[in-house]
Amino acid sequence: MKLIKEVFENNKLIVEEKNGKKDYFIEGIFLQAELQNRNGRKYPEATMDKEVQRYTANYIDKNRAYGELGHPDTPTINLDRVSHLITSLKKEGTNYVGRAKILETPMGNIAKGLLDGGANLGVSSRAMGSLKTDKDGVSIVQDDFMLSTAADIVADPSAPDAYVEGIMEGKEWIFVDGKFVEKHIEEARHAIRRASSRKLEEAKLHAFQQFLSKIR
Repeated sequence: MKLIKEVFENNKLIVEEKNGKKDYFIEGIFLQAELQNRNGRKYPEATMDKEVQRYTANYIDKNRAYGELGHPDTPTINLDRVSHLITSLKKEGTNYVGRAKILETPMGNIAKGLLDGGANLGVSSRAMGSLKTDKDGVSIVQDDFMLSTAADIVADPSAPDAYVEGIMEGKEWIFVDGKFVEKHIEEARHAIRRASSRKLEEAKLHAFQQFLSKIR
């Protein structure tokens, strides 16, 4: 599975004040289906519907739909970088319009400071999924599509309603023991576990060499 990111701008900032306290929200299109994006990818509506329903039930409805500030390069949510909580994700046509509340976290306060200063921030979905190319050369996102978050906050949005290139798409990820890990790391672990005591050091050296080849 690949780590897939898609970025939107044209989200609006909403500030709600109560008893002298300001709450900041970002609203706008977080996801889109049935449109070929700039990267040549398309998300079938049925695939997106199914995953949005799962994400809403398991994360949004349980107040666990976190997003981060910046462009994380893994599928995992890093709690020390959480800046906001996604509170709703509603379908409008083939768009999925979201609302996110900026939190009182270190990263959330940075986002608030940027917004107060007039910064134009965008949102970036982060998900796992396989791609299959159709006869027209379009990469169709497959049914194993799984959101890590419907929206990270990013400082480099693309043109309105358009996507930018996914980050770290060269890596393969697999789901192991309830979490995503890089495929080559898990393969190295298995090789070391299978190695006899006589060949253990050889297996470790091979795993290290494979790691070096991935980062060159």
